[in-house]
Amino acid sequence: MKGLVLLLDFSLPLKDPIPIFSLVLFIILLAPIILRKFRIPSIIGLILAGMLIGDHGFNVIEKGSIDLFGKAGLLYIMFLAGLELDMAEFLKNKNRSLVFGLFTFLIPMGLGYAVSAYVLQLNFLASMLVASMMATHTLVAYPIASRMGITKNEAVTIAVGGTIITDTAVLLILAIITGAEAGNLNAAFWTRLGISLTIFTVIIMWGFPYIGRWFFKKIKDDKTTHFVFVLALVFLAAFLAELAGVESIIGAFLAGLSLNRLIPHTSPLMNRLEFVGNALFIPFFLISVGMLVDLKVLLKGTEALILAGILTVIALFSKWFAAWITQLLYKYSPNQRKVIYGLTSARVAATIAVALIGFNMGVINESMLNGTIIVVLITSMVGSFITQNAGRKLAIEEAEKKPIIETGPEKILVPAAHPEKLETMLDFVFMIKDPNSENPVYPLVVVQDDAEAKEKILLSNRMMEKAVIHAAATENDIKVVTRVDLNISDGISRAAKELMVSDVVLGFTDKTSTTERFLGNIFGTTLDNVLSSVWDTIYVCNFQHPLNTTKNLVLVIPRNAEYEIGFAHYLGKMILLTKQAGAKLQVYSSIRTKSAIEDLLSSKKNNSIDIQFNSLDDIEDFLILSRKISSNDLLVIVSARKGTLSYQPFLDSMPSKLSRHFKENNVILIYPEQTEVKFSEPGLMQEDLTLAPIQEQIENLNKLGKVVKRIFKQPKQDED
Repeated sequence: MKGLVLLLDFSLPLKDPIPIFSLVLFIILLAPIILRKFRIPSIIGLILAGMLIGDHGFNVIEKGSIDLFGKAGLLYIMFLAGLELDMAEFLKNKNRSLVFGLFTFLIPMGLGYAVSAYVLQLNFLASMLVASMMATHTLVAYPIASRMGITKNEAVTIAVGGTIITDTAVLLILAIITGAEAGNLNAAFWTRLGISLTIFTVIIMWGFPYIGRWFFKKIKDDKTTHFVFVLALVFLAAFLAELAGVESIIGAFLAGLSLNRLIPHTSPLMNRLEFVGNALFIPFFLISVGMLVDLKVLLKGTEALILAGILTVIALFSKWFAAWITQLLYKYSPNQRKVIYGLTSARVAATIAVALIGFNMGVINESMLNGTIIVVLITSMVGSFITQNAGRKLAIEEAEKKPIIETGPEKILVPAAHPEKLETMLDFVFMIKDPNSENPVYPLVVVQDDAEAKEKILLSNRMMEKAVIHAAATENDIKVVTRVDLNISDGISRAAKELMVSDVVLGFTDKTSTTERFLGNIFGTTLDNVLSSVWDTIYVCNFQHPLNTTKNLVLVIPRNAEYEIGFAHYLGKMILLTKQAGAKLQVYSSIRTKSAIEDLLSSKKNNSIDIQFNSLDDIEDFLILSRKISSNDLLVIVSARKGTLSYQPFLDSMPSKLSRHFKENNVILIYPEQTEVKFSEPGLMQEDLTLAPIQEQIENLNKLGKVVKRIFKQPKQDED
């Protein structure tokens, strides 16, 4: 009985981790649902719930009980901010991020110092500390922007870039203040700080990508291990940041930047990272923020209220002013300015850290600390409300922009000759698939029509279940198609026509048949037959490594490729693949093709990409690339069907050269979309395609007539 009483001890605050965890999970579940009816952001609901259950509310849970998850949630927010950045857009706008970072740091810093020193009559160190609290901010509202799909907008990009700049500056100032208070502000302090930050930056920005690329190559299929590996690097980076003398959030953000190119946004790993963060870690952090707020300070006299009012006005106005100047300078829309302001107005993590450190050092008093906590509550609410309202309008603006005109709906067919390779093929498809397309991907199984057809269909369906599960992990729809046909090429051709597909993704079957196909000495292979009957864009893929380990996408384009009707289509896919893989695009082409690509890129908005052009007048010279590219580079060769404008006889032997000289590389061979052509000789198109069938019949009749004449003449010759 005594043991039962102990089990039922629900004295407050709760001590047993089971009811604590259960209560927090129900708060995470119900708070957003309830407050959604009142149009209050879910973030605010979680903060308010933390206020109610925390030490300063009903004391249901001690803050120390969820400190671990709360700290992990803060690191997770910063990590996802770095991971979800469009690196090409970020690098393109790095100067704007720097300018905004300076505005959002110097304006609050200057205004905060002036008010603290001349209005509040604080000493120099206290004024610098309060000014630092005004300058820093936390991306509390970033999950709102992520949920609305506007994280790639330039406004969000420069807000995130400005955050890391201002927070780094504030935390460095904090380290200097701490050193000055302890009397250690000497040459040794500056030397130690400079060396530690340099070592830390090198390890994160150069060491982590190298380790990550090696790890993903060695361990390809263990999704759980990939997830744990990434989390381990995030917390290791946070620990190294603290060793270097800066806050852990800087390390988490840099870890996101360093792993950005290794984790495609369409990958199952990215889906798992976002899911775990948004479902667990980030809500824990928001609840822990609410538990810091002590509304009882309002009853302890007017000093804390006055300080809270002054600090709140400084905090909100200074960040708005920085966003307003940035809008005027770069001609952003009002909604973009509001999103920038909403993301950068909330003070949480670094602000509280600065206040607590200042209070423990005796630089600021309890009233200032309590006033800071009120600022945290108000700015978090204001930032969340503004980001949600302006973010929704900005998302609508982007959705209303006219999309690039396509010839038809995108449908991608993936014939599965080897189902064990299908997951890798699907990863490629998800990376090139238009994110706005609502059509599923169509994996195709072709079964030869014979006595064992039924058994083969059942076996193939069981093997395809793994592919369905893999697609579900990336939140992509697939629809498995099964065909019974005389041979594989006919099955692919008929399925492509029936589904009206836009792209077909094939894999190399095996080394023997591939070599035979590459040498071009054996006619009638599966690929030959598919090329002669399917005129949509065809990708023939041979992947040796995971695509997320790609450093450079090397695209080789033959002469006259810009005149083919599929030119813009496959180029758009390669640009999308480059972005998803976080790679650099290196194009080898003629001057004329380069101009066509530049014109195409300039006609598309928000198409920032790291691209480098190299002159290649003759496709036969492409073998020089074998000396320039590494095993981490993806080689993409644009080929052509016979009888088309960009066709050259040398392209027939291209596959064999690829297998001989680029064995360690991921390789894609592209056959662009073409209008159906008939040709009488290799590389020579008929002038009038509509007459081609009639001409062929006449030629066949003439040949038949000659044969008949010889047959009838033969007996006469024998008689003679």
